Amino acid sequence: MEDIIISTLQRAMVAGTPLLLATTGEVICERSGILNLGVEGVMAMGAVVAFIVTMTTGHPWLGVLAAIAVGMAFSIIHAFTSITLQANQVVSGLALTMLGLGLSGMLGKPYVGKPLSIKMEDWVIPYFSDIPYLGKILFSQGPFFYIAIFLAMASWFLLERTRLGIQIRSTGENPKATETQGVNVFKIKYLSVIIGGGFSALAGAHLSISYSKSWIEGMTAGRGWIAIALTIFALWNPGRAIWASFLFGGIFVVQYLLQPLGISPNFLSMLPYIATLLILLLISLKDPKKLNAPAMLAEPYKRGER
Repeated sequence: MEDIIISTLQRAMVAGTPLLLATTGEVICERSGILNLGVEGVMAMGAVVAFIVTMTTGHPWLGVLAAIAVGMAFSIIHAFTSITLQANQVVSGLALTMLGLGLSGMLGKPYVGKPLSIKMEDWVIPYFSDIPYLGKILFSQGPFFYIAIFLAMASWFLLERTRLGIQIRSTGENPKATETQGVNVFKIKYLSVIIGGGFSALAGAHLSISYSKSWIEGMTAGRGWIAIALTIFALWNPGRAIWASFLFGGIFVVQYLLQPLGISPNFLSMLPYIATLLILLLISLKDPKKLNAPAMLAEPYKRGER
């Protein structure tokens, strides 16, 4: 029984890793006042590019770097339309998702069904990995797990303890007042969107070269949308995003554990999304003032306008 519990928690950490990466990126993006609904598309692009580069070169870390670069470049599209052109952020984000899913499917078509033989070894942390129970769960994981934890904690420190973080948060709350302090609001917004895109693409890279070690169209399976919901669930705080993401990772794992019980696979596949809807429903009942949402989220900012 102990082995089953440990194995389940291990798999929950793995399943929650891409959610944590994407959620952390979306938190940074939204704290600057930009809503990015293109997370799903950027994840798909990161996944396909990482897989193609890794299979072609034989170096998974080159695949990771390529995915991040493509994710950042892809996010510039959303940044340009929503910040420079002042277009509707919802429409721009949805368009980015459709573009990313379509383009990734086209680029990855020749690679469907081809397994990735290159394995990214787990990072076993000496001494800590010998701790009963926790050692196997937390200190014998793949590199993406530790990268996700580090980036989430670093993002929390950035937003809460640094000058740049204050500028990002104030841009999302009151861009006019921020600009009077000599801060280039447009630059801060662009930077936040691009960083968020890099994180989302990194989440996609984890799916294709570490989690499944293959490429199939639609492999993101709605994780980008769950990440957007988790951003709200975590109250726009990267620290809270850590436990929220791994909680949902556990829900993904539970659906596989329940399959032998004869429960409909279609119902089980719905579990993560049912949980997402329930959480959004509960959040909607909460006082909006206590949600900590950026005041100018999804609101276009026009310089010089009174």
